[in-house]
Amino acid sequence: MNIHEYQAKSLLKKYGVTVPRGGVAFSPEEAVDVAKALALDLKEPVWVVKAQIHAGGRGKGGGVKVVKTMDGVASEAKRMLGMQLVTHQTGPKGQKVQRVYVEEGCDIKRELYLGLLIDRATSRVTIMASTEGGVEIEEVAAKTPEKIMKVAIDPVAGFQAYHGREIAFGLGLKDKQVNKCVAFLQAMYNAFIDLDCAIVEINPLVVTGKGDIIALDAKVNFDDNALFRHKDVEEMRDESEEDPAEVEASKNLLNYVKLDGNIGCMVNGAGLAMATMDIVKLYGGEPANFLDVGGGATKERVTTAFKIILSDKNVQAIFVNIFGGIMRCDIIAEGIIAAAKEVKLDVPLVVRLEGTNVELGKKILAESGLPILSGDNLADGAEKVVKAVKRKAA
Repeated sequence: MNIHEYQAKSLLKKYGVTVPRGGVAFSPEEAVDVAKALALDLKEPVWVVKAQIHAGGRGKGGGVKVVKTMDGVASEAKRMLGMQLVTHQTGPKGQKVQRVYVEEGCDIKRELYLGLLIDRATSRVTIMASTEGGVEIEEVAAKTPEKIMKVAIDPVAGFQAYHGREIAFGLGLKDKQVNKCVAFLQAMYNAFIDLDCAIVEINPLVVTGKGDIIALDAKVNFDDNALFRHKDVEEMRDESEEDPAEVEASKNLLNYVKLDGNIGCMVNGAGLAMATMDIVKLYGGEPANFLDVGGGATKERVTTAFKIILSDKNVQAIFVNIFGGIMRCDIIAEGIIAAAKEVKLDVPLVVRLEGTNVELGKKILAESGLPILSGDNLADGAEKVVKAVKRKAA
């Protein structure tokens, strides 16, 4: 689960991470009120107005502006609110801006990168740092990977001061900045562990003219499986930033990710779902989604899965690939028939069943009276659904 920058900074601040003062606004008037409150302690009237969406690259898309007047705050807030902000992470459609964050200006001397994540190669929380702050870390990794430092943390011992010093020295920090970096990283690590985070990213981490270390931006992503332990964090979820179909799927315990193709896929098991998408591609088709109904899906959940797949107007055919272990093929067959009748299915449907009660499942489908194509195996099913799409297009 992702949250907005202002929410991330609010959480990190509680753990001792240094962040600029700021406030969220949902209208130009609220933005001015925030700026006025900040101005009471500002020597120079400088504010930053930031569009709040779940995507990076906001500055390049016009979603981050430095202003020096109240009129500038109001003008930029008015411009940003309601706009479709397009960045390299939103795709061409962009994301609608529904709130802005007004923040005090900062005297930036250096821009660095700092992140915490789980390194799957070592199964450890790992610190990533770079002197190339303000730049996408993927870009740094591709062009100058030698500028990225990695320090893995032993889960038994946890974060130690020497971890922080190693990072500080690698970033070229000196004197009191070293201790500040150690304290900053300790706070980040505590937040990461306590909140069951998947990623905590500060980009840029800035060194000010006075030598202070501040999180100028913050991105926090949480492990969905641990949200039951953090109801306060779960309440920060902004469903308007997510694909409506993916939101509906999560409410029904379905794992769904929308893709750009035209062949809807419904599979039980993430590994089988990946294999299904691969073989659809192999036969010249394009998967429209990843959808895992799980090992114990009910007839109702299968019906919901069909509705979600068909909510994508690009879908021209559906491929159901079920290997029944815990999942019984007859239950899947009943769900398929119920769903097809309820949604008045008007696209080709190919079903491949294997496993528990497979013969009963195939019999139920054959006697349904619906125009369902049966796949003898995975390859046969994939080939049939791709041909069905091509016939429909012709």
